[in-house]
Amino acid sequence: MQYDYSQNKKPRSKSFFRKGLFFLIVALAAGYYFHRQVHFSRGTGNIALDFEIKSGEGVKDIAKNLENAQLVKNDLYFNYFIWRTGSRDKLQAGKYELRGSMTIPEITQVLSMGEVVPNEVKITFPEGTSAKDMAEILKNKGFDGAKFLEVAKSGAESETEYAYFADKPAKAGLEGYLFPDTYIFWKDAGAANIIDRMLLNFDEKLTGKMREDARKNNRTVFEVVTMASILEKEVKTPEDMKIASGIFWDRIDAGMPLQSCATIAYVLGKEKKQYSFDDTRTPSPYNTYINRGLPPGPIANPGLNSIQAAIYPTKTDYNYFLTDPETGKTIFSKTLEEHEQNKAKYGL
Repeated sequence: MQYDYSQNKKPRSKSFFRKGLFFLIVALAAGYYFHRQVHFSRGTGNIALDFEIKSGEGVKDIAKNLENAQLVKNDLYFNYFIWRTGSRDKLQAGKYELRGSMTIPEITQVLSMGEVVPNEVKITFPEGTSAKDMAEILKNKGFDGAKFLEVAKSGAESETEYAYFADKPAKAGLEGYLFPDTYIFWKDAGAANIIDRMLLNFDEKLTGKMREDARKNNRTVFEVVTMASILEKEVKTPEDMKIASGIFWDRIDAGMPLQSCATIAYVLGKEKKQYSFDDTRTPSPYNTYINRGLPPGPIANPGLNSIQAAIYPTKTDYNYFLTDPETGKTIFSKTLEEHEQNKAKYGL
């Protein structure tokens, strides 16, 4: 009798396909992460460091020296980039000036020159700087400020690469996400490259815990940066920012208007010591005296202190506050009567 071996064959399981799909997704995710690390990761700090490639040193030696100097996060990323781009023979012995703020492609470009070339521009964007003012700063430094503002208003192509944009309204620009900091840019850096550096910086500053804590309080990243942009303009110290944040979030929860003078300044395009009643009636969706809740979007680009204050407000009995025009100190009060007395006291 002939034995039918097909009887012992097991039907192909669908789990084989699912496992294959799972490993494919994992591989793609890992590849994407690796690509980001190779092309966008940086070392630590903007301080210039002397770096030397000695005659006879190979790529592995150079990569390990870069990691030891904290100029790259991992020598593996540098090794991979050199291999991927075929840049091994371009690296030249010599002394160089490098910074931890430089990406691996930027470092490779310098190490391929054989000499130190002053081809960088250092730019500082203060906390609370608007995209428009950033464009002006860039213009004064020799960059294309108009193009920067155009991309900032319309949104960058790299928007989809950052998870924190998931809750951003489609029509909203990048105001609020352009993290204010000190940067080192190549003189020929384009608007897209400059903006991506700022968005990556924001991604690093807004930690996973901060995002999760905001979510637990039913606040989106967009709401957080919008609130933070107001706090940045309203108060000075981290402690006062947290107290003011508590007052503002309480007003929103109670269905009250924020009544933020910072939004009036944004609407009018100028700051005043004291805004008139007519000023507070100016028609605009950003006017928080006549509209409840948060404005349609951020009014500037907040720093880390104000972002943290928006996520972690301090609960107090205060309901009002004003700024001493002479010292910039924030004066808090619990009752409207006390607030009016403070306004008279400080000439507001």
